[in-house]
Amino acid sequence: MARSQLAAAARVARWADAALGPGSDGATADGKATLADASAERAARDLGLTVAQIRADWDTARLAGLVEVHGDSARPGWRLRAWNRDDSAVLRGWVALFDAWSLAHAEPSDHEPAAVAEVVSAMPQVLSFLQLSAGPVPVDQLLDLLEQRVTELRTERCEIPYGPQPEPAEQPEAVDAPLAPLLDWALHALASVGALTYGGGQATLTPLGSWAVWVKLEQICVAAQSPAGNIEVAADEMLRGCAQLRPNAARAEYRAWLAARPVGSAVTELIAAARGDDALLRGLAFEALRVVGAPAEPDVSAVADEPTLRPYALLWLAEHDGVDPEDAHEVLTREEATWLWVDTAAAVADHGEAPMLVRHLESAVQPTVPLLLEEVRAVGHPRTVQVLVALAAAHPDPALAKAVRRAAFQVHTGGS
Repeated sequence: MARSQLAAAARVARWADAALGPGSDGATADGKATLADASAERAARDLGLTVAQIRADWDTARLAGLVEVHGDSARPGWRLRAWNRDDSAVLRGWVALFDAWSLAHAEPSDHEPAAVAEVVSAMPQVLSFLQLSAGPVPVDQLLDLLEQRVTELRTERCEIPYGPQPEPAEQPEAVDAPLAPLLDWALHALASVGALTYGGGQATLTPLGSWAVWVKLEQICVAAQSPAGNIEVAADEMLRGCAQLRPNAARAEYRAWLAARPVGSAVTELIAAARGDDALLRGLAFEALRVVGAPAEPDVSAVADEPTLRPYALLWLAEHDGVDPEDAHEVLTREEATWLWVDTAAAVADHGEAPMLVRHLESAVQPTVPLLLEEVRAVGHPRTVQVLVALAAAHPDPALAKAVRRAAFQVHTGGS
């Protein structure tokens, strides 16, 4: 059903990819990835559609993530690339469209934006009621529910005037008087994305819509079960909160944190945390990105050329492509593996115990400590001196500790 719902949008996105090329000046007319008139007319001729149909399908493609906006141009999204091989990518695209239902159908122009926003905020409860009903529901019943929810929202905002108030000259207008046309708009918009059917004075969730509402409810439950209570904090703070958790507990925390926010902004936050100075957060950020999975692929690929993130990104991409995690390190060059060893050692030195740093020696790709020290000195990691000093202080072998201290001194002074 998701493929059928997005088929027209995917066709236009593929046409743009083939006919215009990613980033082509002819693809868009502005910084919002709106099709230029000439491009829309050309697409209409090539695909046998009207210009209005082309523009509608293009907008759907953007909302579903089949087309992504980058600066002043648009390019195919990962969901379009994965369309033929990954059903989950198609479902994610439809869920993105479902989440954007209020943008998929023009809102009434004669209503206050605040009233429209109230209805958008109240519709999840209406959809949950439709899902529980498992069948047609009269619109009048939905309108009663919408009235109750909007009243609750206004009460939560404490929209009560302060000070003595004059008696009203007449009975105030019922809260649902302006809501009927807005409910009609919302139901039409949700029908336009395939979430429900609407007609004959009643609405019914489609199987796809029922599934989407169930997924959203499940996400709320997952978020509510955050073991460490880090749902509302920024990515770096969440990662610090997970540093002392066992792997399974940390993954549960990542899932809860991710369920509480849009995947795009979550990935952006995690990568920003990985760019920081704390090597431990860098490693944990990529562990959280493993929980994100395929939606993070474009962003991870984009940072693979950044020296600080490259080893982590290459390992992530290899595992995402199906390489066994135990063999994924083979995608790294010797220099990249050494850089990663130093970065991981920095995390251990900052947050771990001395025995952990000594055991970290065993994970080096170099067969001997002298060879490791030689290559560590050459790799140019900014924390090399601190790592070697900490290792020398922690190692119980006086001769080896002396050699490590000498290497640290040579790095510090630039000697050989």
